[in-house]
Amino acid sequence: MNTHTFGDTTVLLGRSMKHITRSLDTIITTAIMPVAMMLLFVYVFGGAINTGAESYVNYMLPGILLITIASGIAYTAFRLFTDLKSGIFERFQSLPIARSGVLWAHVLTSLVANLISLVIVVGVALIMGFRTDAGVPAWLAVAGILILFTLALTWLAVIAGLSAKSADGAGAFSYPLVFLPFLSSAFVPTGTMPGPVRAFAEHQPVTSIVNTIRALFTGQPVGSGIWTALAWCTGILVVAYIFAMVVYRRRIS
Repeated sequence: MNTHTFGDTTVLLGRSMKHITRSLDTIITTAIMPVAMMLLFVYVFGGAINTGAESYVNYMLPGILLITIASGIAYTAFRLFTDLKSGIFERFQSLPIARSGVLWAHVLTSLVANLISLVIVVGVALIMGFRTDAGVPAWLAVAGILILFTLALTWLAVIAGLSAKSADGAGAFSYPLVFLPFLSSAFVPTGTMPGPVRAFAEHQPVTSIVNTIRALFTGQPVGSGIWTALAWCTGILVVAYIFAMVVYRRRIS
């Protein structure tokens, strides 16, 4: 972004953040479902799942963090759809501002809101017994992966928000993304799955991301898995951004 675009985005980001601060219930709601899942899996199902010597809350937290992000980006699609229907985009068109600044404001707002939700979820996990050997570099690596994953999914949410025919449709696209961690190594080892499911689980993006975060939390070598995780996040981000800008130009032309 050039200086003009950066300045416009900053102003529009302030507008979007005011909506968040005035309705903190969206952040709380985003965090409630993952926390409820964490309680259910740890205290109900955890005793029946063998993950070796590792405590189950440690094992499944990376997957819960990704579900938190997948839940949170639904609100981005909803807010974007609402702005479109309110006519605010037409008003922005009449002003000398960078067109992409509107989208970037929504994306950065999503990033901030999701980071707050992630902090809440990690806090609850600590109360439930989550412990980690990760040092500062490992935590920074985890944060970097989660930020990249959030940006990738948020640009997918932008496409949904711009393309949806109804408010419900704008948010509903996130359901498959929330479900995807269940078909990965997030909650059970992939080796326990039947053949076709195992093949899918081992070659979809969530598994590589979950395994990388889990290794960082436990202080284990991440190997080439971190590059696979970063490649998935970056690839999704680039493709989603390109398609989002194409859809945006068509909507405002």
